[in-house]
Order: sequence, then structure tokens, then C-alpha cells
Amino acid sequence: MSIKQKKESREVELFKEHYKGKLYRRLLKISLTKWRLLAGFLTAIIITAFIDSTNTYISKFIIDDGVIPGNTQTMFKYGLIMFALFLLNSMAIFTFIFCAGRLGEHMQYHLRKEQFSHLQKLSFSFFDRVSSGWLLSRITSDSRRIAELCTWMFLDMTWGAVNIVVALIFMATINLKLMLVVALMTPILVIASIKFRSLILKEYRKVRSINSQITSAYSENISGVRIVKALNREEKNLANFSKITRQMHKRSFRAGWLSAFFLPVVQMITTLAVAAILYVGGSDISTGALSVGELRAFIGYVLFMMWPIENLSRVFSEMQRSIASAERVFSLLDTPSGIADRKGSHTKANFKGKIDFCSVSFHYEKDSPVLKNINLSVMPGEVIAIVGPTGGGKSTLVNLAARFYEPCKGKILFDGEDYRNWTQEALQHRIGIVLQDPHLFSGTIRENILYGKPDATEEEIITAASRVQAHEMICRLPNGYQENVGEAGNLLSIGQKQLISLARTIISDPDIIIMDEATSSIDSLTEHLIQEGIHHLMEGRTSFVIAHRLSTIREANRILVLESGQIKESGTHEELLKNRGHYYELYTSQIRSEKSGCAQLA
Repeated sequence: MSIKQKKESREVELFKEHYKGKLYRRLLKISLTKWRLLAGFLTAIIITAFIDSTNTYISKFIIDDGVIPGNTQTMFKYGLIMFALFLLNSMAIFTFIFCAGRLGEHMQYHLRKEQFSHLQKLSFSFFDRVSSGWLLSRITSDSRRIAELCTWMFLDMTWGAVNIVVALIFMATINLKLMLVVALMTPILVIASIKFRSLILKEYRKVRSINSQITSAYSENISGVRIVKALNREEKNLANFSKITRQMHKRSFRAGWLSAFFLPVVQMITTLAVAAILYVGGSDISTGALSVGELRAFIGYVLFMMWPIENLSRVFSEMQRSIASAERVFSLLDTPSGIADRKGSHTKANFKGKIDFCSVSFHYEKDSPVLKNINLSVMPGEVIAIVGPTGGGKSTLVNLAARFYEPCKGKILFDGEDYRNWTQEALQHRIGIVLQDPHLFSGTIRENILYGKPDATEEEIITAASRVQAHEMICRLPNGYQENVGEAGNLLSIGQKQLISLARTIISDPDIIIMDEATSSIDSLTEHLIQEGIHHLMEGRTSFVIAHRLSTIREANRILVLESGQIKESGTHEELLKNRGHYYELYTSQIRSEKSGCAQLA
């Protein structure tokens, strides 16, 4: 199974595992938050349906009492009544369209806000399992489809249903026998609708799943455009994308075919009903049991019912697509956070910096341990450097310390107390993190630094930048602190982004520092500049540093060699070199590589 297939199966599993059902009840609950709009919407639809049926009923009197006897005064009177009803109907139509539009915007706003808010609460393990394309589809297109389901589709369905009920009532007042003939087609339509609903919904669920893959592939190709071009992957990526879109076309075609077939079925049933009415009604006219005006009104009601029924068939097929979207959105909202705060957790934190890992083990997937029985005690203000081969568990260790994940076994103590006794917000507020790949948000340099402390003064911003040697670099830019960094900071170099990321961390004044490959992507000159700021920041603070360039961590209080999820060695730089173990091999190998590289350049 390919990586993409595994990702897709995980997303389907997520949908099946967390979706709690009760879809219509939940949609109604959201709609009722704007109950005035919903009430106005329904009232206006009922008024419109009643007026439309009344106009058809009035046509009976116009023919029987006006046209046939040639009474122009009667025709004029009923014409004025129909004109007045037309004006009232126009106001009702405006009302339900206005209410539907407002309600739809509210639905989209509510769903997108709820999803975004919920995403902030989910643990890293969720994002390990789900692609960004899947999430983007939920928040954008699926939220829009749900809004359409709760407004315009609901409008068409309600309008059609009310029209049918009101028309049947008026038909019963004209001729009960003919009304029963029309009513006979209702069970047939219901059976056909249930059957088609099951088939269409099944196909649209598959369509939405494939649409997530398309969104994900599109998003990844754009975000990784530099790698794509550098490796000449354009044709290969296009071939993969074409394969997914062909699957989308195939499923959409089948869903569209079923939807198209549903409409002729409805039309055939309706045509048979009209034929039966003409046959029975014609016989009644010949015997005097039915007038021409009544038969005309009756046929008008049948044709009047035919349009809502045909429209309902179209709306019904569209509704299945929206239901599939709603199921997926609610599956996201129903996903529990992998990490939950305990009741009564501390909401404020101020740590001295003593951290203990007590028999900590962790795995992302069962039977694949990443960390095995880690026991580590870190004293306040101690600088712990973590080195080792890729996949050894270095990043996982510091991610556990930051509580992005929680131990599968064992516990982690902060100042002697289980760190789960604090809320995630309180704990992570006191931890400063600088990642290997510095991420900046769209906006200015000033706004990015303020992410660390939103209420910081201009003086604090400049001080933070100066401490990491970023102030002069920023001042050399055309707009200084107001320089736009671009999407994800793409308008700046890696070194510039890293300096701004460090300033963002420093301004928050954390108790604990975590630097994951903090200077691995920076040139030697820039690295030298920020080391001074880093040392100043670490002074008096417990710090974890991950680095491949071992020359940058010589001054660490302790160096841990992490390999295969276990601490193989621990000690100072000098102690580990004397031991001639794993660290010695890593260090000497790196020194030889650096000397070899310099010799080649010379």
C-alpha cells in the first residue's frame, strides 16, 4: 500500500471512528442560534406556497364565472385580487431569499470558526495522521456545501413540500376522487427516492474522499514548488494528479448518472398521474359532475405540483453530496483531542526549571517504540544537548517535554510535580521553542515578533531583536520592522527567518528553552552572531538543544547521545570524548568531513 493510500485509509478510519451521527439534529441546533431568520424564512415560504395555490384556485372562478358566461366585471374583480396577491407574494419571496442568505452566511461562519477552534485543541498525533488537503476541504468547500444544504436546498425542499401539501388540500376541495388519483403516486415517489438516496449518497461519499486527495496534492505541489522544479518532478506529479482526477471524474460521472436518471423517473410517474386525471376528469365533465374551470384548475395544480417534485429530485441529488460533506465536517468536530487537560489543572505556571523524565516510553504506532524507558533528571538552569542519528528520538524527546505529546508510559515532572497538573496553555506559555525550519506568518516582521508577546512595547520588540543580533539586519531592510515577510516568510532568507524566530522566542521570556536544530540551517557567520544571543537567553534557564553540528554544543552542561530511543551516553563534551564511544565517533567523523570539505574548496 502506498503512502497516499495509507493516508487516505487513515482519514476514512478517522471519519468512521469519530463521526457521532445525528446530523440533522445538529444542523438544526446550529440553525436555531438564528431562530428569527429561520422563522421568517419558513413563514415566508408558507405564505408564498399558499398564494401560488390560491391564484390557481381563483383561475377556476375566472373560467367558470367570467370567461364562459362572458362576465368581464367578474374577470376584472378576480384580476385585481390576483394582482394584490402578486404584490404580497413578491414581498414574501424577498423575505425568504434574504433570510436564507443571512442564515447561510451564519452557517459558514459558525462551522469554519468551530473547526478552526477545534483544530487548535487537537494534538500533534492528529496532524500526523491527517493531510492538510483533507482539512482544507472540510473548512472550505464542505462548509460551503453545508450552508447550501441548510439554506437554498432546504428552501427548495420546504417550498416544494409545502406547495404539494397546499395543492392537495385545494384539490380535495374541488374533487376528492381526482385528488386521490394524484395521491396514489406519492408512495411510488417515496420508494424511488429512498432507493436513489442510498445509491447517490454512497457515490458522493467517495467523491468527497477523492476531492480531499486532489486538494492535498494541489496544496503540497504548490508549497513544495521549489523542490518539484529542482528535481524535475513536474511530469511525474502531473501524472499522479491526473490519475486522481480521473478517479474523481469516474465517481462524479456515476453520481451524476444516478441523479440524471432520477429526474425522468419522477417525470414518468407525474405524466401517468396527469393522464389518469384527464381520463377521469373528462368523463366527469361529460356527466356534469365536474366543470371546465375545475378541471383546468385541477390540471394546473398537478402541473404546479410537478415542478416542485422535479425540483425536489434535483435538490435531493445535490443534498446527498452536501450530506456527505456534513458527515465529514462533523467527523472532524467529533475528533477528541489526543491530549486533554485534567479537571482542576493549574492555569498559571512559573517554573524554576527542574525536569524529570521517569521511566518514559513513547510510540506513534503500537509495536514501534520511539523512546524506551527514558530516565533523565535536569536541574534548573542546566543546558542539555541532545545528539544522535536521524530517527533516534531526539525531536520526540523535546516534543514530550513541551507536551505536544504525552508519554505512553511513565511520567514527566516539572519542579517535582506531574506536568499534566497544569493546563497545556499554562505550561506551553512558559516554554520557548525555536524549530529547525523557522516558520513565519504572513505579515510584517514586527507582527511576527509580537506573536511571542502580543502586548509587547516597541522598546521590548527592539530589545528582543537586539539580543539575538537581529536588530541591525532588520534595520537594513527597506521597511525595517514593517517589512513584509511574505507567505511563510518566503521573502526572507533562512538566516533572517531564524533570527526573527529567535527574537519571537526571547520576547516571551520563557522559563524553559527548546531549540530543535536551531542553527543547523544558518551560515557560519550568521550562526556566530546569534550564538551570543542564545547564550544570553539560556543563562539561568533550563534548555534543551538539538544540533547536528556538534561544535556548537561544546559548552553544554550535559550531552545526551540518543540512539534507537535510548540514552546511550551522557556527560560533558570532554568526558564523552575520553570515553571514545558513540559521541566520540560522531564528533571525529564530523570533524573529518568538515576538514575534507574545506580542502576541496581550497
